[in-house]
Amino acid sequence: MENKGSKHFNGNTPGLYIHVPFCLSKCPYCDFYSTTSISLIPNWLEGVIEELKIYKDRFSTFDTLYMGGGTPSLLNPNQLSTLMDFLFRNFEFSPDTEITIEANPDDITQDKLKYYRDIGINRISLGVQSFDDRALQYLKRRHTSRQTEKILGWIRAAGFGNLGIDLMYGFEGQTESAWVRTMKRALDFRPEHLSCYQMTYSPETPFGKMLTQGRITQMGEEEERTFFLLTSRFLEEHGYIHYEISNFARDEKHVSHHNLKYWRHVPYLGIGPGAHSFNEGRRWWNIKSVFDYCRMLSKGYPPVEESETLSKEQSDLEMLYLGLRTVDGVDPGLVDKQHQSKKIIGELAESGLVKVHAGRVIPTRTGFLVADSLPLLFLN
Repeated sequence: MENKGSKHFNGNTPGLYIHVPFCLSKCPYCDFYSTTSISLIPNWLEGVIEELKIYKDRFSTFDTLYMGGGTPSLLNPNQLSTLMDFLFRNFEFSPDTEITIEANPDDITQDKLKYYRDIGINRISLGVQSFDDRALQYLKRRHTSRQTEKILGWIRAAGFGNLGIDLMYGFEGQTESAWVRTMKRALDFRPEHLSCYQMTYSPETPFGKMLTQGRITQMGEEEERTFFLLTSRFLEEHGYIHYEISNFARDEKHVSHHNLKYWRHVPYLGIGPGAHSFNEGRRWWNIKSVFDYCRMLSKGYPPVEESETLSKEQSDLEMLYLGLRTVDGVDPGLVDKQHQSKKIIGELAESGLVKVHAGRVIPTRTGFLVADSLPLLFLN
């Protein structure tokens, strides 16, 4: 994993993602594919191994392995051993591979943590969301702040030196002071990584439907802006790098190297129902059904729902869009390929939305607020 700590996060080694689509209960804001039918885990695991066989000779060495969901920490040691044993027998991994497991506080035990260490997991991403019990109840989380604090202590005691904490903000009833208290409590555990996600309301989620029905309210645009800027300033003042719109790292070594692959158009293989993959300009994604996923694989078919091949123009636009969401920014040459002059860059810099540094066009904190709109300015 050469140059992983470099400023522009170089490296084109593929990453491997395993989607574990099982939860004991569904969070009302989550739009990732998941199911509460945990009795299907054995079938899912059998399907995952069959799908991995399809790609055994099609991807080279991986240097990140990310188990996400859903709730990967629901897997018992036998199930996780079966998966990991197959992976390491059939695929090549760099010696210093970043191996992440997403976990919920209420699923973690001290024995599980020891087991994770024993099988090579070296990074935990803990779905905390808040240290405010009233907020946790609103978000329908199953853990309490006290449980979370105990688990974070266990994680540190188990020797994990790469801890990520996921937090959520910008939802109904939350105050700035309550959000600052949650961030301060998270920093007490000196996490190497923080993901701070602003509440979004996807139409198909329970919260999205409740919003449409008028049963809950959404923060106004100016209030959302205030919360975003507060988050960025607070964490940067406490020594964290705001390296992607929702992500902060204590230093460059501890950015999420796996997620960087998505933002930098590096190849990645996604395994499991609903997982996405990307390689050589082609993107494909699996069906979002454990039952159909397993059925297709049992008949010898790849469980792919759809695929697309990006044209050069589409690829450039995606790289522009993704790059302007990160502190890495984009090469000005990419802008030129969109048939635009340096005038737009100058205007954006003058307005404080980007800066030009070391040959890169980099969004500022204010630029992050409108990052999704910036690429549109460079289109004909």
